[in-house]
Amino acid sequence: MKGKSGYLKWGLTIFLTVCAILVFYDTFYMSGALQRLLSKLASILSPVLVGLVMAYLLAPIVNWFEKLILSGLHRIKGLEGKTIPHAAGWLRAVSILLTWAIVLLLLYLMFSVVIPQLIDSVVMLINNAETYYNKIYGWITNLLDKNPKVEDWVNENLETYYQNLLDLLTNKVLPGAQQMLTTITGGVISGIWGLVSFAMDFLVGIIVSVYMLAMKEQSLARCCKLLYGVCKEAHARWIARAVRRADGIFSGFVRGKLLDSLIIGILCLIGCTILGMPYAPLVSLIVGVTNVIPFFGPFMGAVPSAFLILLVSPKKCLIFVIFVIVLQQFDGNILGPKILGDATGISSFWVVVAILVGGGFGGVLGMFLGVPVFACLQVLVKYLVDRRLRRRNMPTEAYCYVNRDRESQPPEQQS
Repeated sequence: MKGKSGYLKWGLTIFLTVCAILVFYDTFYMSGALQRLLSKLASILSPVLVGLVMAYLLAPIVNWFEKLILSGLHRIKGLEGKTIPHAAGWLRAVSILLTWAIVLLLLYLMFSVVIPQLIDSVVMLINNAETYYNKIYGWITNLLDKNPKVEDWVNENLETYYQNLLDLLTNKVLPGAQQMLTTITGGVISGIWGLVSFAMDFLVGIIVSVYMLAMKEQSLARCCKLLYGVCKEAHARWIARAVRRADGIFSGFVRGKLLDSLIIGILCLIGCTILGMPYAPLVSLIVGVTNVIPFFGPFMGAVPSAFLILLVSPKKCLIFVIFVIVLQQFDGNILGPKILGDATGISSFWVVVAILVGGGFGGVLGMFLGVPVFACLQVLVKYLVDRRLRRRNMPTEAYCYVNRDRESQPPEQQS
């Protein structure tokens, strides 16, 4: 039996190695059939993925409602310390119902209050576009009048830029516009169909999230059973601890950062409304959305918002900049630590590195998820290094290795 088991392991190892080589070759040197297959599969399962994300984000709220209702029932006279029969099923159902009622209420308020104001701000911005253009043109003219060298440089290069612009309009923009006019009907139909598809995916995602929230303990138990059935117990324990640690990092950062950004957006809207800032809903949306990006987010949202207000009033722009600085200080020193705590456990330097790498590979979503992914990798590397050091009976504290090379040298060589 041991011989057959050994042959099976070697055969499985060879098979997986050959598959990995084929995937690597197809990815980098052929057409990438596996990537297209995975992309197609992700497109088909997108409603399920949306539902899983919803369930993951809403699970803490459901748990909070369950504890709240259960503690309230135990305070009722005659039910202290008693087990309520069949309470788990209806308690979970009521908690899910209350959670989705709050979510749908927030969506309704957003579409009935925030969205109309946001549309009004965008329409006002479009209507005032000519005024802003004239104002910017006046600024540039004054700048050139006060700086003759800059004006001479602009005049020297203006003819070249004009010819390039004319060539761009003649050879690319006009043919593209003609093609766009011929396909505009199809584009409208495609846009409508995309909106319908998104609505269907969202509805199916809600149904999937309800099922997942209702049976999350059963699903977790089945996944653990599968893990222990496939892997050795020691390996299964290691994987379970790693997944639990990664879940702690992701749940603490993702959920906390989304809540933090929502609060900052609301506070920005309230503050801009009180201060009489123009385009308050639009500016608050920009500040709130960009705040989900760590470190760079506040700057990415504040700069275009400040420039937009500058076009209306330089004085209000200065007030807005001061307000945003105060708001970000409140977020960075009070609100953020209260909500996030030390969710990632990585230094500011590695946060910047994770954002840059994640943004390079995945855009804005990569900048958001790069920090927790990097934190998980850091925890994994630290665990592997510490385990190897313990096996060699060496200390795991980093400062012990600063002058370790000198400790192993003779005294005459240390000097």
